[in-house]
Parts: sequence; structure tokens; C-alpha cells
Amino acid sequence: MNDASGVDGLAERLVLVQQSVADAARAAGRDPSEVTTIVVTKFHPPSLVRDLVALGVRDVGENRAQEAAAKAAEVGSGTTADPLRWHFIGQLQTNKARIVRGFASAVHSVDRPALADALRSDESELDCFLQLALTDDPGRGGVTGADLPSLADRVLTTPGLRLRGVMAVAPLGEEPRRAFARVREASEILRTIAPEATAISAGMSGDYADAIAEGATHVRIGTAITGKRPERA
Repeated sequence: MNDASGVDGLAERLVLVQQSVADAARAAGRDPSEVTTIVVTKFHPPSLVRDLVALGVRDVGENRAQEAAAKAAEVGSGTTADPLRWHFIGQLQTNKARIVRGFASAVHSVDRPALADALRSDESELDCFLQLALTDDPGRGGVTGADLPSLADRVLTTPGLRLRGVMAVAPLGEEPRRAFARVREASEILRTIAPEATAISAGMSGDYADAIAEGATHVRIGTAITGKRPERA
């Protein structure tokens, strides 16, 4: 099968993005191994995740709790020696935190103390990224710079959570490199509170090179790899 929507097309797009991510890292004077590419599979069927796994992908991203939980239940999480890591990257309601807790390796959108509380666990550890607000629009989620230290303290003292770093989405209408420079600055502030929280989750299909230039350690790539998404259910 050689059409753009088939497995061969998926493999070609994956290789192209992997090469581009590596080139962006080297251009920034960084080792490409420092950057994890999360393939965003939202709205796609479980079969696409299986195809990605067969191509070597081990990090996938989802943004709707119930859809992701069903997909993870069908595809699985790999083995202890070779895990498939499910990253929850969308805004998360507190009443769905338990659902996400059941399948996710990481949540990239922790933006308030109530969500940290809802994600707590005495049984397992969950990687957490603090989502930054880069606009004044409350509908986009995120914690302000002023509230970042207190939220970090909350995550650090909540059982079952491991603070990894910060996450952000570049706002529409702003030059991405400038926005990601602000994310890097927030990361530097966070590291004064939690030196081990060095990760930066930033950059998507259209702007990941700019994010990598500003220190992104995790980029979230959807359509550049998966192709056009199916119609949203």
C-alpha cells in the first residue's frame, strides 16, 4: 500500500519529521536524543496507534479522556521492558482525572491545585507538566507566571505526582519563537524551585523547530505525521 493514507505514507511522514526534529536540535547545538517526539493520535482509530508502534513509536498523545482510555485499553501499554507511553495533552476536568490516571504515563496540562489533588495516588507515580498561560484567554487553560511557584509546590507535595517541567502552546498571532522564549524563562524559574523539573513540552506540527531552539525536550506532533484527522466524533 503506497497511498498517502496508508502505512507506507505514515512511515514516510514519520521519518521526515524525525529527521527534521534531529536537524532542528543540531541547529540549536543540542543532541537530538534530548528531544522526545510525541505522536498525537487524537481522533484516529486504535489501528493507527498499532501501525505507529510497529514503526517504532513509543510515545503517543491524546487529548480527550474517555476516547484515550478506550484506545489505551484496546492497544495496551507495551511491556515493562518496552513500554508504550500514553501522554495526556488536553485540558482535563477534575472529574475525569481518575480516567486519565488509569492509562496515562504523563499529564501535560496540570494548571490548577484542584487538578493536582484529583490526580494524587498512593499506588503509582504520574509524570506532570505545568501548563503555562501565554494569553489572557481563560478558555485556553494554563497557570500564570505569578501562580507557577505555588502550583509547583502543590505538585511536589502531592503523593503519586512527579513534576517534570512546563508545557505550553504558542498563541495565535504571536511569533512562535518569542512565545517559546517565554516558556524557557518560566522553565528557568521552575528549576529554582524543583531543579529536577527540566523538561519543556512545547511545539507542534507547525512550530516545533522554534520550540526546540528554545529548549523543548518534548514536541507534540500530529498531522505532520498522522495526516489528516478523521472527522471528530
